[in-house]
Amino acid sequence: MWEYFKEEEFACRHCEKNLISHSFVSVLDNLRSDFGKPLIVTSGYRCPEHNNNVSSTGLDGPHTTGLAVDFGVSREDAYDLLGLAYEYKFTGIGVNQKGSARFIHLDVIEGLGRPTIWSY
Repeated sequence: MWEYFKEEEFACRHCEKNLISHSFVSVLDNLRSDFGKPLIVTSGYRCPEHNNNVSSTGLDGPHTTGLAVDFGVSREDAYDLLGLAYEYKFTGIGVNQKGSARFIHLDVIEGLGRPTIWSY
């Protein structure tokens, strides 16, 4: 279906349910091609219960929509990925580049005061 990703990479880590948007993953696949390096999915779809347990966004955060992903990325790669994220017009970009759990959050959710960028 996609060149760089498998659907199971986006399943909820809690219950294995997977409501990730296929069109969203197609955009991510194109992003990965342009990036030219592997992108490791650290979080894709999250069921509401799991999202409530791991995120301050509660039962209905971005990951529960199937339109959000976190990629494990650090240092120079984060800089390059952020540049591409702007070009691809992701509506939500979150950056965590401290500690051992470095990642970039990307989503395509409309409304909610979007587009926006934040740090964790």
